Amino acid sequence: MTDLQAPVRPTVGAPPTSLAYAAYERIRDLLIMLDIRPGEPINDGRLADSLGFGRTPVREALKRLETDHLVVSYPRRGTFATAVDATELGAISDLRQQLEPFAAHRAATAATEQMRAELRMMAARVRTLDGSGDDRPTLMRLDMSVHRLIYRATGNKHLEDVLIRYDNLATRIWCLVVDKLPDLASHIAEHADLLDAIADGDAERAERLTREHIDSFATAVRRVL
Repeated sequence: MTDLQAPVRPTVGAPPTSLAYAAYERIRDLLIMLDIRPGEPINDGRLADSLGFGRTPVREALKRLETDHLVVSYPRRGTFATAVDATELGAISDLRQQLEPFAAHRAATAATEQMRAELRMMAARVRTLDGSGDDRPTLMRLDMSVHRLIYRATGNKHLEDVLIRYDNLATRIWCLVVDKLPDLASHIAEHADLLDAIADGDAERAERLTREHIDSFATAVRRVL
């Protein structure tokens, strides 16, 4: 496994469920960003030591990550990061084309005033991106933050969970080819108008912009595969 940088230390005295979820989020990020490479074996003891968690939270996290299709376990062989199959892009895009425009429409009609303020702040942030001061991993994580903010604005936890799962899988494919994409910052900046549309309650525009963005993503990735 590649260098995991500084371990994330859990809060002393935190309940086991919190430790398991913290471990889940940290390992999920490593898998999505391909810091744990596709197909790489995962040793729960070494992973726990490198991240600063106990083995029990890590094992619980890996069980959850298996339901997310980010790891796979085989009897007597162990646990591995799932392969990234670029041919799955079409199937994932089909699902996102159905779910994400619906989510944008719902967010535009259901978001609270506080959430609309957060959406406007995020729009202002991504609108000023030029890519010169941020590395690609930072930009990729910003892109995921934008998507998760929109999902959260729907107010539907079940929808949010499903959308995050498929966005994670799409992001892994993106990470395979990200070094071949010429202008990652501009792709992320495309979200600004969408975020403003949701914040303004313009559901039809939010839905249309979401469809266009998903098409743009799939087209850009296919060009470099």
